[in-house]
Amino acid sequence: MDFQTTRRIIAEPGCIAKLGSLARELGVRRALLVTDRGIFASSLHTRATDALKMADIDFVVEPNVVADPPEGMVLEAVTKARALRIDGVIGFGGGSSMDVAKVIATLVPSQQTIEEIYGIGNVRGSRLPLIQVPTTAGTGSEVTQIAIITTGETTKSGIVSPQLLPDIALIDAELTLGLPPHVTAATGIDAMVHAIEAYTSRHKKNHYSDLLAREALRLLSKNLLTAVNDGQNLAARHEMLYGAMLAGQAFANAPVAAVHALAYPLGGHYHISHGLSNALMLPHVLRFNLPSAHVLYAELCGCLEAAKGGPASAERFIDTLTGLVAQTKIPRTLQEANVPRADLPMLSKDAMLQQRLLVNNPREVTEADALRLYEEAWG
Repeated sequence: MDFQTTRRIIAEPGCIAKLGSLARELGVRRALLVTDRGIFASSLHTRATDALKMADIDFVVEPNVVADPPEGMVLEAVTKARALRIDGVIGFGGGSSMDVAKVIATLVPSQQTIEEIYGIGNVRGSRLPLIQVPTTAGTGSEVTQIAIITTGETTKSGIVSPQLLPDIALIDAELTLGLPPHVTAATGIDAMVHAIEAYTSRHKKNHYSDLLAREALRLLSKNLLTAVNDGQNLAARHEMLYGAMLAGQAFANAPVAAVHALAYPLGGHYHISHGLSNALMLPHVLRFNLPSAHVLYAELCGCLEAAKGGPASAERFIDTLTGLVAQTKIPRTLQEANVPRADLPMLSKDAMLQQRLLVNNPREVTEADALRLYEEAWG
């Protein structure tokens, strides 16, 4: 077993106030704060910049991150960071901002090109100090060694290396208060997919990842609807953010599989959010995997709040989880998400490119299987 995670994690409401002092402990004097346009427009990022000011740390804000971040934008940010002599990077936002922050921190001091670091274990040398601050309870990117970058019009590539693990993760639920219900739902379901796929992964599944996945699923399923329906519930927001982090630790070590493989083309072609893409494919992939994963799904059944008090079975697990997703009122079919039915064969071909993920699935997925799953998800 080889288990890796972020070196230091601070999880408590209000801990963003410690950002400046923590950055100074890492030797940062001029930081790049990487965030997205929505956060920048809402001024939520000032919670971070105020903390940097209190510690007398100079900073520059990079506010141009978008969902499914394109390679060109990442490289522009790297050039900017080098020109400004940045000596530390802070990711502040959802998975896209944190992924971009990882790549910037890796490339700024490196002689490698971005093409050379795609894949597994290809990063050489050290990176700049890196702190991650999630503002959604979903990706778990603050505790993973993975970054996903859009490399073409519709294709994505992953960078997987221990150097991408940040030095510090700050888990502050106050930063997630008031997050819109549909975003809360999609990101929360994304985190649950991380936990489920880590628990059923064919490769690198271990006792630690199992413990983390089960606790993550318990916390997330118990608090999802409360967080969706009451955006100001700090206790529920904290449990969601904490659960997403545990799920991130689980899948960083026992990697995800077919749900993610089939979700990526949806994001690439139609810019459907990653969380919603996973939610759309989840019930269909679970039922497809049932012959190979029924024992593991039955074990997970007891982690679902809504399944307590009844018999534990794989079928009950899938039915309960599907019902929970339905109660969030996010789109449930590809048709509702405006995916053209005529595109399903093309999506199936694209999904087959995700062999890095498909090899982890408990049941082999062929292109014909992928097409059938997309057809089921279309409605």
